[in-house]
Amino acid sequence: MKLVRREHSRSHRGVIGVESAIVMIAFVIVAAALAFVVLNMGFSTTQRAKTAIVSSLEESSSALEIAGKVTASGDVSPTGKINVTSIPVKVASGGSSVNLGNTTMAVKYFSGSVEYDNIMTGILSTGTYANLTVAMQAAAQAGHLNVNPITSNTAADATAAVIYFAVNRNDNAILDQGEHAIIAIVHKGSERPQALDMIKAEIIVPTGSPLTVERLVPNITTNVVDLG
Repeated sequence: MKLVRREHSRSHRGVIGVESAIVMIAFVIVAAALAFVVLNMGFSTTQRAKTAIVSSLEESSSALEIAGKVTASGDVSPTGKINVTSIPVKVASGGSSVNLGNTTMAVKYFSGSVEYDNIMTGILSTGTYANLTVAMQAAAQAGHLNVNPITSNTAADATAAVIYFAVNRNDNAILDQGEHAIIAIVHKGSERPQALDMIKAEIIVPTGSPLTVERLVPNITTNVVDLG
């Protein structure tokens, strides 16, 4: 009888050992699963935070930047006023392509006497133009302007913005890296800025913050006015 009890005791201890091992394995599996869930949630949260930060940076920085000097076409005599202001732009360093089409962007214009929400009238998306005079002639022929404000004796009948390309690779309204566009602001005859006037333009594009250009008009002594 004693022998039987000892074997029964050893068998009982063996069963308890197996059960303990099973329970321990179950705990390990559950702990591993929980750890995986926690890590996965952490990675997801980190990715969402990264996406939010990148998106915020893109929205807070401008998609465009000035690509050179802002100039103007001046009427030295007899008015001493500016006919057209020329703003060269390109895609900001590290930025994505920007749609400059009429329906996707706007050009706000401010001066001491006027304020317009959007003066954009058209874009010359095909080809390139060697200078402002040639581009304004093409814009007038395309119906974006009533006259060529540089060569005509008749002043423009409205303040308007026309875009053309100095470097154009794809012949479309999309400004890509490596391309240069010119935003030409044609001033209405009665609204042409003169010396000491402050002019300001905001170029609003689909992504990023607006590009703001503000200049003080110097004395107009030449046909090409350097606005800096």
